[in-house]
Amino acid sequence: MFKQFVSAAKILTRRAEPGMSLKVRSDDTFLVSYPKSGNTWMRFLIANLLQPDPPVGLLEADCLIPSVDAKSKKFFDDMKSPRVIKSHFSFIPAYKRVIYVVRDPRDVVMSQYHYQVKRGVLEQGSSLDAFVGRFLKGEVCPYGSWGDNVGSWTATRRDDPNFLLLRYEDMLADVTSGAAKISNFLGFGQDASRIATAVERSSLENMRKVEKAEGKKWDSTKGTRQDMSFFRSAKSGEGRATLSRESIERIEKAWGPLMQSVGYAVSSPNPVASLSPAAMHL
Repeated sequence: MFKQFVSAAKILTRRAEPGMSLKVRSDDTFLVSYPKSGNTWMRFLIANLLQPDPPVGLLEADCLIPSVDAKSKKFFDDMKSPRVIKSHFSFIPAYKRVIYVVRDPRDVVMSQYHYQVKRGVLEQGSSLDAFVGRFLKGEVCPYGSWGDNVGSWTATRRDDPNFLLLRYEDMLADVTSGAAKISNFLGFGQDASRIATAVERSSLENMRKVEKAEGKKWDSTKGTRQDMSFFRSAKSGEGRATLSRESIERIEKAWGPLMQSVGYAVSSPNPVASLSPAAMHL
């Protein structure tokens, strides 16, 4: 199964990156996802679960749940346990407790595209089909491809009780139920008031208000186009409605079985996974 979905050679032989040397504690929880899969939303929701009062902003959420490759060793050493830490890395064995957020890659590529336009990396109107090609190769962000990331975690940890898999689409459909699962996983139990407060504060409307107040200082948006919101549509199905038929078929050909394994329907009845040469020889 693992060989079908991800190039194990790429994961196991990758060079060490900043953040990989973090000294992990036994009670750490890692919030992991491929970029633009809803990690910031979940980070904000969890930060408000961790700190019900006063309300958490984006800047404070970055400190309550720091990114593994964005803070100093001293910062992490000084954090009190239990820590919650954000990561976009593919499978790392040392991460024992993981909340993993997955999103339909046809929507992820749309979110990635618009974020690159917001950052000025892409010009407005750049070819979406060309961007899909780079997305499939894992060239649009420092964390490789969607397939490598999702496949590495689901193939190795999916049946582990210390691994909570959340689909972005399920969170959209019933955020309160998803927040309750997170609350239980973090040991807060079913505190209805605490959960309701965190859900309300992490609504799209509220997060956009916070972005307007803090966007020029927040690492993810400072220096980017302020006329484009980081929190854009917050919906599912945009990729299938917007991408060309050719791009959809390329994504499904590359990752169809993996997509189906996490609950995403594909157009082709028998999608064939595209394996890298390294994976084919394992």
